[in-house]
Amino acid sequence: MSDPWDGSGGQATRSRTSRVPGQRASDADATRLPGGRSGSRAAARSHGGRRARRAGRGRRALRIAGICLALLVLGTAGVGWWFYEHLNGNIDSVPLDGKGGTEKADAFGRTPIDILVMGSDGRTSKADCKLGGGCSRTGVQTGSNADVQMVVHVSADRSNATVMSIPRDTMTHVPACKDGETGQSTAGYYGQINSALQYGPACQVATVHQLTGIPISHFVKLDFSGVVKMSDAVGGVSVCVNNNVYDTYSHLKLSKGGHTLKGVAALEFVRSRHGFGDGSDLGRTVSQHIFLSAMIRKFKSAGTLTDPSAVYNLADAATKALTVDEGLGTVKKLIGLASDLDKVPTKRMTFTTMQTAPDPADSNRVVVGAGAKSLFATIADDKSLTTGSGKKSAAASATKKATASAVPASEVAVTVENGTGITGRASAVATALTAKGFSPRTATANAPSSATTTTLTYGTGEKGAAQTAAKALGLPASHLKQGAAPGLVLVVGSDWPGGSGFPGGSSSSASADSKAAVADAHASTADEAKTCAKVSPYRTVSLNGVPMTPAQAYAAARSKPDSDE
Repeated sequence: MSDPWDGSGGQATRSRTSRVPGQRASDADATRLPGGRSGSRAAARSHGGRRARRAGRGRRALRIAGICLALLVLGTAGVGWWFYEHLNGNIDSVPLDGKGGTEKADAFGRTPIDILVMGSDGRTSKADCKLGGGCSRTGVQTGSNADVQMVVHVSADRSNATVMSIPRDTMTHVPACKDGETGQSTAGYYGQINSALQYGPACQVATVHQLTGIPISHFVKLDFSGVVKMSDAVGGVSVCVNNNVYDTYSHLKLSKGGHTLKGVAALEFVRSRHGFGDGSDLGRTVSQHIFLSAMIRKFKSAGTLTDPSAVYNLADAATKALTVDEGLGTVKKLIGLASDLDKVPTKRMTFTTMQTAPDPADSNRVVVGAGAKSLFATIADDKSLTTGSGKKSAAASATKKATASAVPASEVAVTVENGTGITGRASAVATALTAKGFSPRTATANAPSSATTTTLTYGTGEKGAAQTAAKALGLPASHLKQGAAPGLVLVVGSDWPGGSGFPGGSSSSASADSKAAVADAHASTADEAKTCAKVSPYRTVSLNGVPMTPAQAYAAARSKPDSDE
């Protein structure tokens, strides 16, 4: 992938069943095994509208001013240069060596960004031992597992993003790997996905890439103390819970309602597994999405980026907290990444969890479930899970209608006409069609005249065949029209200057129906500020040896202070 940012200058995941299995030992006492422990009114009057617009412009101006101030500090001699070198010195980077594949550019030469974000459970320092527990017998440890794994995809046009969590208890094939720093290696094995981090971050990236088919060109890893530093640097993260909760394992204790979490309280929230959902890792991914959505909104707020002290603290904390690949190993590159992420509106940032099913060999583990391949394909094909308005995409219903009357590709022949004036366009599209199994009678020709808009014309009774071709090419239904003559004629217009898939469409044989992609994936968007984490109604925790619900534990532990006190 070309680098766009460097210019010149423990507890097992469970499927939801009628009863919750008995609990294991707490995280602090769990035995370490390969694979991890058991993570305005409706309308304003005209003058009110003007005020709102002025306020909106003011907030944007403040954000821009804050970013410029930060860049000015970084670019100034003396203290600014020291600050820049100081931040660069904070960054810990390691090579990725192309283990995650390479993203493909779209028809306009723009490239998506795919990053694997990992939360390490390692107790590799005294600080992490204190925060994570479990070091009383072993002392400071050397290995770690990726107990949080999120694939972050930013679209090529920077209009949307998808964050997909992969439950840590997923069973998969780990490829042959060797950690370049420790020398620890494996010939490959079938095991829990989070265990791949024991052989280095590049091995974890390779494992996720192999499982999903999603090209991953970068990674970001942070540990327990990193979560604490980042939450403190932004002044706390606002979340809410729908009931009283006390997770006796992560030690999270909060009353029903909203809270601003800093430091250790923030770590307890994102680590809480027994407190939310069904008490498994699947419920934890949803609460983590709520936390990250709130943090993103905080990053994007005017106040965060207009306070020089906040900018410094955030930059210092981030560079100290993260381990990244060498492609992100400078301040300039991290600023470039932050700028790309800032372009995506929160209503078009979709959070999902990979669909799972119980592992037939072990009910305490999971495997890739139905719908996951559609989700993987959606991300790999750079397709958005939201519309331009931020609503869930309606592509699924359109696809279902098309599929209902679709004709097999092998029975469909298309005459592809070049209306672009670009040599070879018709041939490129026709070749793509035959490669997808369309009839060898597919032919090419020059259009009678130049065309600005691509159209697919079909004869009477041939709508199903046209829909089959349109789906394969990613051509929206608005580009289809019925004509008087029989047969399918595709005129490639200047709105399709290159590539075998229509720009912004949903092409490819694996192209996903967006609703199928997010079915049972707990999808949400980052603008959902009123969403509260759902406290588990099951007896997922234990207090003084007595199993109880998190709300019952909260009532029984009156003497213990709440996490945010």
